[in-house]
Amino acid sequence: MRPLAGEDVVRLARALRAPDLSGTRFVLLREIGRGGMGSVWEAEDPELARIVAVKVLDLPDDSGDLAARLRLEACVLARLEHPGIVPVHDVGTLPDGRPFYAMKLVRGERLDVAAARLATLPEKLRLFLRVCEPVAFAHARGVVHRDLKPDNVMVGPFGEVLVLDWGIARVVGEAAPEGTPEGGAARPAAGPGTAAGSVLGTPGFMAPEQARGEGGVDHRADVFALGALLAALVGEAVPASRRLAAIVARATAARPGERYSDVSSLAADVTLLLDGEPVTAYRERFWERAARFVTRHRVALLLVAAYLAARAAILLVYGR
Repeated sequence: MRPLAGEDVVRLARALRAPDLSGTRFVLLREIGRGGMGSVWEAEDPELARIVAVKVLDLPDDSGDLAARLRLEACVLARLEHPGIVPVHDVGTLPDGRPFYAMKLVRGERLDVAAARLATLPEKLRLFLRVCEPVAFAHARGVVHRDLKPDNVMVGPFGEVLVLDWGIARVVGEAAPEGTPEGGAARPAAGPGTAAGSVLGTPGFMAPEQARGEGGVDHRADVFALGALLAALVGEAVPASRRLAAIVARATAARPGERYSDVSSLAADVTLLLDGEPVTAYRERFWERAARFVTRHRVALLLVAAYLAARAAILLVYGR
C-alpha cells in the first residue's frame, strides 16, 4: 500500500472535517475560513441560484455553550438589518447535530489592507466613519460587538464596508440563553488553547475593563476598540495632528466614563476634523485656531490678498 503524501493527508483532513449539508438547501463547495470556534464554507443555494457562506461549529462542545453562542450570533445578525452588517439567510442543525447558519458571502479585503491603499488622511478618515455607522446602529438596538478589529471589517469591491464576526456580541438588557453568561454571549468551553471562563476579545483592541473580564461591559468597550482601530488605520498621522491624537486618546481612555459617550459622538468629532472645524476632544490655542482658519479659508484669503495687492499697485502708479 502506497503511503499517503503530504497533499493527500491535507485533502483527507479537509474531507473529514467538511460538514455534511445533506438535508439542507445548500451544496458544499469549499472551505474559505476558520475562526476560534467554527469554520466557514462557500456553498451554493440552488433554489435561489446564489453563492452563500455557511458557518459551522467546529469544536467539541459537550456543554452546549459553543452551540448556544453560534445560534446567538445568527440571531444577533438577523435582528441587525443594516447595509454594513452581513444578513443571515438560514439557520439549522446538521445531521451530526452541529448548528450552522448561512449568510451572505462577503468578497473583498480586510479593512487595514484597503486603508493601506488610500493615499490621503481624509480618505482613511472617511473609511473609518463608514465602520462607525453599523456599530452605532447595533448599539441603538442593544448589541455590543466586543471584538472590533481590522480582521473583522471587510471592504467590498464597490467600497461597501461590512462589520463581521458577531460571535462574542453582548445583547444588553436581555436574558442570556441557557449555557451563556449574563448579557448574551456564551463563554468558550474548555478546549484546545481555551480555558473555561477566559477573557473574550483581541489584545490591543480590548478595553481595559473587558481585558479584566469584568461583567456588564457596555457600548463604551466598542468605542475603545474603534479608537484603537482609528489609530491603526491612520498610523503616523496620529502624532502629527494634535486634534487627531486627542480624538484617539479620548476614545481609548482607560476609564469608560472618560471616553466618548457613544459612537456617534466619536464619529462627529472625526467629521469635524475632516471639515476643518474644532473638535470637542481638543482645546485649541489661539495660534492653532488662527492657523486652522487660514488653512480652511486659504483660497478666499489669497483672493483678498491679491485684490489688496492690486489696489496697492494701482495707488502707487496713479497716485504719483
